[in-house]
Amino acid sequence: MLNAPVMEANDAVSGSMAECYVTIDGNRYNMMQLYSFESSAKVNSQDVKILGRTGIGKKPTGWSGSWKGTAHFNQSVFRRWFLTYCKTGRMTPFEIQVSNEDPSSSAGRQTITHTGCLIDSSILAKFDAGDSLLDEELSGTFDGWDMPEEFTELSGME
Repeated sequence: MLNAPVMEANDAVSGSMAECYVTIDGNRYNMMQLYSFESSAKVNSQDVKILGRTGIGKKPTGWSGSWKGTAHFNQSVFRRWFLTYCKTGRMTPFEIQVSNEDPSSSAGRQTITHTGCLIDSSILAKFDAGDSLLDEELSGTFDGWDMPEEFTELSGME
């Protein structure tokens, strides 16, 4: 049996210890209404036929980004952004910045900045007499991203 290093339980990052800011047309908003968020990037690839092999290779040909989240239904920032598009035909991409930092974890802080963000659809109005709290699902795309802050490598990872 090996004595391999193991992660300390305190180094898990709490899901609620995050920050999310959205910048639209130069205005920066703390999107504290979001209580769930996830972004992902997918590699687009093309099949490559190779003589002398029975399998097909893959060649990366680009990527695409998408995001989704759930928010309390108590902000008009995204609806105002969408209304501008509906009235003028002008849709300006925006930025979403997400930072994870749990002070009890040795992992430190990671920040991902998503650029060229758009929303796929928007709930305009909503009510439900049987619901105690209203929320809304948000989703969209992004075409660029950066990582200005990275988690610290935990002891034993190297």
